[in-house]
Amino acid sequence: MAQLETATLAGGCFWCTEAVFKRLRGIETVKSGYAASKVPNPSYEAVCTGRTGAAEAVQLTYDPDVIPFDKILDIFWHMHDPTTLNRQGNDIGTQYRSGIYYHDEEQKRVAEASRQALEAAGTYKHPIVTEILPFTNFYPAESYHDEYYDRNRNQGYCRLVIDPKVNKLLKEYRTDLKQGV
Repeated sequence: MAQLETATLAGGCFWCTEAVFKRLRGIETVKSGYAASKVPNPSYEAVCTGRTGAAEAVQLTYDPDVIPFDKILDIFWHMHDPTTLNRQGNDIGTQYRSGIYYHDEEQKRVAEASRQALEAAGTYKHPIVTEILPFTNFYPAESYHDEYYDRNRNQGYCRLVIDPKVNKLLKEYRTDLKQGV
């Protein structure tokens, strides 16, 4: 049996990030929730105030023999805008910040090297503002957030914001997708 690892990433709205990562080979679970919160077990409503310090995030369990952490980060960088502070598109607030919350020193090393390589490549016009911090906490979001995109595909936000990200994944990372996606 594979030795699974955990990654915690904030890329704006967790519905978007979950919809992308759940489609990848080697990703065993994706859970939407709240990372780096100053408040224990915050609610969605509390997080939306911006006063909890929490970021909307996903926590992944993955098989590094199938999808290594650097590949996860490559996809992470390309599926959201890591140059906008506390915002993704029309979603504005500290809860929508970009973050990598590393679980060990190797994840920290890979995350920092990945960010440096992306900056050196000049992929983005503006500086990358993604925070790379040690993992402190992750609280699962309320169950109505689970599989939000797949359950609400015809909803306006899903069609306008999440569909383009999923379509980009399907086009650019075709060989990394689970069968049947």
